[in-house]
Amino acid sequence: MAILKDNQYKGIQKKTLSDEQLELIYRKKWFKIWVPKSLGGLELNLVEGLVLLEDLAYWDGGFAWTTTLCAGANLFVGFIDTTVGDDIFAAKEVCFGGSGQVSGVAEREGTGYRLKGIWKYATGAPHLTHFTLNARIQEAGQPVFDKDGNPLVKSFFVNRDDVLIHYDWDTFGLEATASHSFSLNDVFAYENQSFSIDASRTTRGEYLYQYPFMPFAELTLLVNFMGMYHRFIDLVEKLFIVRSNESKWDPVESKAAFKILDTLQQNYLDKRKTIMALAEHSWKNLYDKGDNSSLFERIATESRNFVAEIVTNITKVYPYTGIAGAAKDNEINIIFRNVFTASQHKLLQKNANNR
Repeated sequence: MAILKDNQYKGIQKKTLSDEQLELIYRKKWFKIWVPKSLGGLELNLVEGLVLLEDLAYWDGGFAWTTTLCAGANLFVGFIDTTVGDDIFAAKEVCFGGSGQVSGVAEREGTGYRLKGIWKYATGAPHLTHFTLNARIQEAGQPVFDKDGNPLVKSFFVNRDDVLIHYDWDTFGLEATASHSFSLNDVFAYENQSFSIDASRTTRGEYLYQYPFMPFAELTLLVNFMGMYHRFIDLVEKLFIVRSNESKWDPVESKAAFKILDTLQQNYLDKRKTIMALAEHSWKNLYDKGDNSSLFERIATESRNFVAEIVTNITKVYPYTGIAGAAKDNEINIIFRNVFTASQHKLLQKNANNR
């Protein structure tokens, strides 16, 4: 993990992943965690992938967040027409990414659609090879509705050359994720550039594409928080030990700080055990054709609760880190900024209506 540590601050300064970080990703196939081996991917199962992403987040949250979102978008290989998908995903440096927001329109035209709109927060925008987006379907300028009377929405992917990137990602954390906005203006997309992330409509036979996308997204984002949380705890513990050994720390304050830290350590271990057990059980059920509905509900609840606890717990202990924790180039500060920036992602916000 030396490359990750050596390039973390470089990525922050550049506000995008460095060439060294990207070369490592392509060499290790980390953008292709969920891509079949037949297309040059790792084809990891759910739990294997979660463990890897948590480990990456432990060493560099911005790097891991980018890897998670791009690898998660590359999962769409399981839902894209294989006549176009196989060629695209066989490429070494394929990287899908985009936005889940419905903030554009797709006008039906002949054998495809005419796309236009602007979408926010495309993680890894500078090095994406294809952009994904959601758009409302129109015909002759009028909205099209589904069988339930709701506006019809479809997902699309387009080539990087068809997209205008708006370099507007300027946050105090996760700087290297380069999650810029992008827009399309009158771009034509064929029907086979649309897809539906639905296990019943997968275009491939691997089990991973039978796993519902919502709990998959919840778990993969959560392990990023878990990895950053674990690293934060370890760094704070080292800082506390140094301060204690210097005999300059008030005993009462020291005792209170270590007590909070002990709570954080136990919280991480307990919650991690619960989350991984849920992931393992739901993955086993997929093979055994078991009912996962209650497990998916627990994943939704536990993931949001854990993120809320992580934010709260870090806030409790952060004041004890002193000026060291306030220094911009201190890793404690970097993780603090990353966690609070990541917490703005609506998927795992506790009170958000995501279901």
